[in-house]
Formats: sequence, C-alpha cells, structure tokens
Amino acid sequence: MGQVLHWSAATTEAAVAFLAAIVEAVPNRVHTVLTDNGIQFADLPKNRQGPTALPWPSLFDRFCLLHGIEHRLIKPSHPWISG
Repeated sequence: MGQVLHWSAATTEAAVAFLAAIVEAVPNRVHTVLTDNGIQFADLPKNRQGPTALPWPSLFDRFCLLHGIEHRLIKPSHPWISG
C-alpha cells in the first residue's frame, strides 16, 4: 500500500477509489459492504425501481458487481447504524 489517497469531497468516485484501495490492501476477499443511502453509494430511491428506474446500476454498485461484493444499504432514517 505505497499510495496515499486523499479525498476532498464525498463523491461516487471517492467512494469507489476508497473501496478499490481496501480491496487491494486487505489479504482477505471483501464479500459484503454496508453503506448508508448516500448518493455516492446508491441511486435515489425513485431511480431504483419502477418506471423511473435507471437501466444500469450506480458506479459504486458496478464496482461491487465486478469484484463479487454484495452491496447492502441500511434502512433509511436509522442514523444509529451509520453514525
């Protein structure tokens, strides 16, 4: 882990870069990630299903799919889970 990563904002790209650094750094396979419902991790609820659903997963979800990682979201309005 010779690279130092800096993130100035909570963006999707920063979330993917952080997860990529974790996947590369840890010796065990990452099998599940639990995140809040932030826009950097998941599409808006209205875009997840139904007639307004987007035809592709979010960038964070695509990274998870590519690496065989299950992405779980916490229930909305449960701040004691995510802090």
